[in-house]
Amino acid sequence: MIRRTAALNLIVFLLTTAPVLATQVRIFQVQSQAGFLTGTLEGVSVDSLGRMSLAPRAERLASLTEPFLLSAASLPDGWVVGTGNAGRVLKIDRKGQVTELFAAPEPEVFAVWADPDGTVFAGTSPRGKVYRISGGKGEIFFDPGETYIWALARAADGGLLVATGTQGKLLKVDKNGKGTVLYDSEDGHLRALEVLPDGDVLIGTAGEGLILRLGKDGNARTLYDADEPEVVALTSGPDGTCYAAVVASESSLVDLSQTAAPAAPGEPQVTVTVEGAEPAAGPATGTRRPGDLGPRSQILSLSKDGVAETLWGFQEETVYDLLWTRGRLWVATGLEGKLYSWADRQMLQEKDVDERQIVALLPGEAGPAFATTNAAAFFQVTAGTEKTGTYTSAAMDTGQASRFGTFRWRGETPGGSGVRFSFRSGVSSEPDRTWSPWTAAKRGDEISLADLPRGRYIQWRAEMEADGGRSPRLYNAELSYRQENLRPRIDSLGVLEPGQILVPSNFNPSNQVYEPAHPTREGIFTSVGQPADEDDAGRTKPLWKKGYRTLRWTAVDPNQDGLLYDLSFRPADSEGEWLTVTGDLEESYFSFDATALPDGVYRFRLRASDRPSNDPQSALEAERVSDPVVIDHTTPVLVKVDRSGGKVRATVRDSANPLREAMVSVDAQEWKPVPSADGLIDGQTETLVVDPGKPGGLLLLRIMDAAYNVVTFNLSEAR
Repeated sequence: MIRRTAALNLIVFLLTTAPVLATQVRIFQVQSQAGFLTGTLEGVSVDSLGRMSLAPRAERLASLTEPFLLSAASLPDGWVVGTGNAGRVLKIDRKGQVTELFAAPEPEVFAVWADPDGTVFAGTSPRGKVYRISGGKGEIFFDPGETYIWALARAADGGLLVATGTQGKLLKVDKNGKGTVLYDSEDGHLRALEVLPDGDVLIGTAGEGLILRLGKDGNARTLYDADEPEVVALTSGPDGTCYAAVVASESSLVDLSQTAAPAAPGEPQVTVTVEGAEPAAGPATGTRRPGDLGPRSQILSLSKDGVAETLWGFQEETVYDLLWTRGRLWVATGLEGKLYSWADRQMLQEKDVDERQIVALLPGEAGPAFATTNAAAFFQVTAGTEKTGTYTSAAMDTGQASRFGTFRWRGETPGGSGVRFSFRSGVSSEPDRTWSPWTAAKRGDEISLADLPRGRYIQWRAEMEADGGRSPRLYNAELSYRQENLRPRIDSLGVLEPGQILVPSNFNPSNQVYEPAHPTREGIFTSVGQPADEDDAGRTKPLWKKGYRTLRWTAVDPNQDGLLYDLSFRPADSEGEWLTVTGDLEESYFSFDATALPDGVYRFRLRASDRPSNDPQSALEAERVSDPVVIDHTTPVLVKVDRSGGKVRATVRDSANPLREAMVSVDAQEWKPVPSADGLIDGQTETLVVDPGKPGGLLLLRIMDAAYNVVTFNLSEAR
């Protein structure tokens, strides 16, 4: 059975017809791998196209008591794992029984290798040694005098390859335990090995992040120089393509900040850092290269011709191991213990385990076996898929208290397979006991959430069931909600300087004296014209127009509703009715001709309403009253003039505003400032001292008040 919904069309309709998002219906939509991976997956997986289905079945064979599991290899009758911090080498049989093969004096076993006859080789750190474990006994097989043993592998001629640090050497050890240096790197650590079918060896370094190919002739050439400093894993496919995982330095299990140098005397210190856990011996100190803001991990492919390509980047996850098996590339990651596979140029999440890091991959019959750390466990992928699985979404934030509408989904339920959905809501960002309980699980293409308690956050859960091995699929999920309408908020309401106006940025008066665009038909106020179209709204520039005043405000709506504004006024000392200035303003300012009002002190009331986005019954509004606004059209007056000792003392008074400027001109020469008797021109009454410099002639005094009313007096004639 195929399930479909028309929710995509609904989303487009809402976004294109609603004036604003606001308290219109909104929709949470999940339809991508990244979207689904924000939730919790138990027994389900999501491919790169965002299709969720039941995951491959994986059986936990063993849970270990070791603090860290660091390496693994296949045995004829099971597997062998290397651990830390007790340096134990353990065997896990096909039934999951765990036995100790060897306990090394060194604390960490970063590398293990098993021959077909069951002989195990373990590389320990620090004071790196290679132990041979056979017949229930372990003995030192090779001591390279190095700090770390990072990787072990069999060369084409049967020699044991040993990759080391901090000297960055690759050695080959014969059956008698005698080692020879095959390659001495300029990098400090050789972290990964892969022996190719033709006998060449791929080497991944840490420090410079190089991928090298060492030929049978002993010559090495660089295939790739990664931006990331560490190559942690290598594997190859049957067509000759090689794959590599490179990681940022802070993702390393160890401190790789040391450069190649002679080993220091004494006991070296190893640092093992496991994400999400306390480090075993102090934090890693490596840092990213300057300017490196790229993915945390990347998967690369290298063709037989040496062409490198980036297949995938993980922004948050660290890749620990790679394996080519069963026709695809498998990728082991942390910090959330996810197992991926890459096939047909798609990255598919195959498994999500409770343990935090999947650190090693091994081939298996139905799929890979894998080892985890934090906590240490061992799993095996078996045939078929899980019979059931559960997906729980992240807590989705509606922004504030909301009502929930309908849940819709799109996918497939072949045969008798099915998907059941349940929901819960709450006010806290993290689900806790204050949240509502999960609703009863329901089936159906469209599920009403009308009975779900209102809340700011919501989660949904999908329980998937297989039928005869056939898994349901879920491609898309959509959940509608509507915020509870909240009252707008006016944060500020103020008045600009007298004469200052705001106009749209595209307003151009050319060389003409600016005049209002049109009178207000319904009242006495003449206003400044509004923008030609709404794209210009909010983009303004200041101009000057004598006699005009401008109110400006800021307001917000918690629902992001569109707002309309109404302005009214009354005398400041009045308790009477508010009189309309204008209404249905969309802009956050209003400039008007203040000469419509007589001199006096007024208050203005602003009302902000969210009615554009709500029906009349649910619309809300906020109100704010301005501070007193002085309207003053009257120029200052000359009170008296005194002459004494060749100087003129002029007393000037303004009825409503303080004086701001006084200038004098003698015989029509340039205007010059006039000092006040008290040294500061800032009162409504000021005495100005004028020194004309010579008797007689034309003496002019120009006065301006704070309302920019200007008047000129002829002091030559004044008495």
